[in-house]
Amino acid sequence: MARLETPVCDFGTPAVEFALRGVDERMWTLSDVRGERATLIMFICNHCPYVKAAIDRIVRDARELAALGVGVAAIMPNDVASYPDDSFENMQRFAREHAFGFPYLIDETQAIARAYGAVCTPDFFGYNADLELQFRGRLDAGRKEAPAPGSPRELFDAMRQIAETGQGPREQTPSMGCSIKWR
Repeated sequence: MARLETPVCDFGTPAVEFALRGVDERMWTLSDVRGERATLIMFICNHCPYVKAAIDRIVRDARELAALGVGVAAIMPNDVASYPDDSFENMQRFAREHAFGFPYLIDETQAIARAYGAVCTPDFFGYNADLELQFRGRLDAGRKEAPAPGSPRELFDAMRQIAETGQGPREQTPSMGCSIKWR
């Protein structure tokens, strides 16, 4: 698996509209997941060791961010023919096992991942209330393991700042993860 880092945040880039099927069989759009104060779009998958190591922290942060008016959605962009662990059925199982409190969507054509410029899993896109990009950093200092106790919750802190001020932190550390499995 190729390990990649996300590019630097291109502040102000607008969020891309989508209509994707969720593990609940519902079609979800950007408008459906948009938060009152901010929106977080995450690209994740089931099999990536970086996602597996962080998923409980991701779910915790998403739950706490929702209470701050931040809408959250996760999109699975990988080619499921080559990576059957990321199949829709396995997405449903993964979301259930980890008690996702946010929509988990499949990007079957990979068009949405390409439109966002996603490069790896996990890849986080944090938007303000006007759906302008303000964060493209990492969850925290953990990689394939939990971060040291007391480490900053970088994604959570950035999204809270965006919800409160409309502006993301100017200094951001790129996310790192497995490359998206393109067709």
